[in-house]
Amino acid sequence: MNTTATNAFPSPTRPSLSGRIATRLVRVVVKHWARGDPLAIVRRARKVFGLPDFLNVLHSRGLEIEKVETPAVRGEWIRTKPCELRDRVLLYFHGGGYVSCSPRRHRPITTALARRLRCPVFAVDYRLAPEHPFPAAVDDATAAFTWLIESGLSPQNIAVAGDSAGGGLALATLVRLRRLGHSLPACAVGLSPWVDLTGAKEYRNSGSCSMFQPRDIAAFARIYLDGAPPESVEASPVFADLAGLPPLLTQVSTTELLFDDALRLHEKATSCGVKSTLRVYAGLPHVWHFLVGLVPEAGAALDEIADFISASWRAPHPTMVEDRSASAPRNAAAAPAYNRKDVTS
Repeated sequence: MNTTATNAFPSPTRPSLSGRIATRLVRVVVKHWARGDPLAIVRRARKVFGLPDFLNVLHSRGLEIEKVETPAVRGEWIRTKPCELRDRVLLYFHGGGYVSCSPRRHRPITTALARRLRCPVFAVDYRLAPEHPFPAAVDDATAAFTWLIESGLSPQNIAVAGDSAGGGLALATLVRLRRLGHSLPACAVGLSPWVDLTGAKEYRNSGSCSMFQPRDIAAFARIYLDGAPPESVEASPVFADLAGLPPLLTQVSTTELLFDDALRLHEKATSCGVKSTLRVYAGLPHVWHFLVGLVPEAGAALDEIADFISASWRAPHPTMVEDRSASAPRNAAAAPAYNRKDVTS
């Protein structure tokens, strides 16, 4: 596939006032939490990450929430009333470092996308580490996609998305599906995705990130991998050959720790011939999308995701891709120092 690059600068060079306030609050609550043994990290993450239940209920008002719990798949359906596009589905994977959070905790994002897309959203309640280490999350995510196909949905009428660890899980699931010879969804979206669990690269934003420190990457990765190699393409999909994957949208903030992951993912996808769009927002906390209704950039980012998915559903899309998993993975090239706010290839 031939690729061309276009640049645009629609976003401001600094965050909104509410965005700056949110960043400071997140820094106080999360970045300076006590670090300790792995089980202490898990307990702290499960306590801190996510919003109080009353806020999740507030975001769900006027929507239809249906819990799904089968031997093969767990999660929840989120539907608008009326639901205009019942033959389209957004499959969503929540973040939380593979050790915490749930579909319920991520309703600020999933409900906002259901309203914008006017289609059902299925948020997967995948198993968490340390109780269920790698590759349990990939197994559950793959099972959810195939479950949707077996229900009669066309792959090209499905989009996949996820935030943080869930963004990495979305990419890992596509790599797994391609290896198994399955048809792929119309597109994938990563909200501040975590796609490199090695922690081997230096993080340029280790001082500016309001939420994480580099040692957090290593800690969460150790808990999730439980001895598995972090270079595995289903753990760190930035090391996979991404050729043949559907169009990709990646959103990231200039000041968050995973800024480098997003840049490297875009570079790798582009080098593999994938149509990749990188959208950079200024000075916001990790997965600022949670703050929809409070921070204007959250609504703008969710609008952009909905537009990208809708356009992907309208575009022609191949139903099968070549399995190139046997080829040697190519390491992502070092990301240049980007100044632009939008990159599309």
